[in-house]
Amino acid sequence: MPPYSFLFVLQRLMRSAWGGSRHLTAAVWAGAGTVVCLLVGAALIVPAERGAPKATITTYPRAVWWSIETATTVGYGDFFPVTAWGRVIASVLMLVGIAAFSIVTAAIATWFAGAAARDMRRLAVEAGRMEHRAKTDAAGDLHALHDRFDRVERLLSESRGSSGGP
Repeated sequence: MPPYSFLFVLQRLMRSAWGGSRHLTAAVWAGAGTVVCLLVGAALIVPAERGAPKATITTYPRAVWWSIETATTVGYGDFFPVTAWGRVIASVLMLVGIAAFSIVTAAIATWFAGAAARDMRRLAVEAGRMEHRAKTDAAGDLHALHDRFDRVERLLSESRGSSGGP
């Protein structure tokens, strides 16, 4: 089985678990892509920084920690790149982190807004049904009142006709 087919299986599982929500699927893909970028950035920064004087990112575990704090824009300052290539890698990780958080935030907000819109549509349909029922009930009541008035008028005209009055 090719390695990329696992990704398609994962995507189908996510869609079925979340009811086909493209917003949550996009958020998960953005998160997964960010994790891959963090690990690749950590792997690239170590050789770029290893021989440089005053380099602090010299091992992979330190590089992973540095990539996480860089992508989340925390930047404690305990590890930082000193070479030009290291700074290029850092810049890419910063952009990836900002983009990933933006995508996840937008996806979640859109999902909530979509849920609210679905609820509003459902409520509007129910209100329409209730209004239709109320109109039907009111029409029935109106017909019943007309029938009663017709009966009352008939009874009045009969009683007038039999009593001989005006």
